[in-house]
Amino acid sequence: MPTETERMLAGERYDPSDPALVADRERARDRARRYNATSETEGSRREAMLRELFETVGDDPTIQPPLRCDYGYNVAVGDGFFANYGCVFLDTNRIAFGDRCLLGPGVHVYAATHPIDPAERAAGRERGRPVTVGDDVWIGGRAVLNPGVSVGDGAVIASGAVVTEDVPARTVVGGNPARVIRTVE
Repeated sequence: MPTETERMLAGERYDPSDPALVADRERARDRARRYNATSETEGSRREAMLRELFETVGDDPTIQPPLRCDYGYNVAVGDGFFANYGCVFLDTNRIAFGDRCLLGPGVHVYAATHPIDPAERAAGRERGRPVTVGDDVWIGGRAVLNPGVSVGDGAVIASGAVVTEDVPARTVVGGNPARVIRTVE
């Protein structure tokens, strides 16, 4: 029988109150809290802390505190990753960023989702769907990426956009829900 962690990572319904998952969230919050207490002059220490927290970290990452995440071990960032202040990663499933991604302040990325049916939701079970962001993507401040979306290489997500569907490569999207505004030449 699979564990609740295995169910979560497989994108199946799982029980978030499982003691192992509660401990994993507490560990991630403690690591994020310590990371958030660092200063910009501690660049190498910050990078080492990110490597403890996230699944994978490419070369030369920058994340301005405060950072928030559920588990951390489901987040992968590529080379040259930059996230401005106040980003949130609800990583109940994998959240993967390619190389040279830029995130504005307050970007939220949600892999976590809940049942639509109120009775199922009241039962407390959740599930996650992966979020994938390609290379050279720029995500403007206060944008939200919802569970299960993919963002193609070279795309731009406008500030405040709410992404509910996949974003094609080399396009600019904006609005709520986000729609293609134009292509990138």
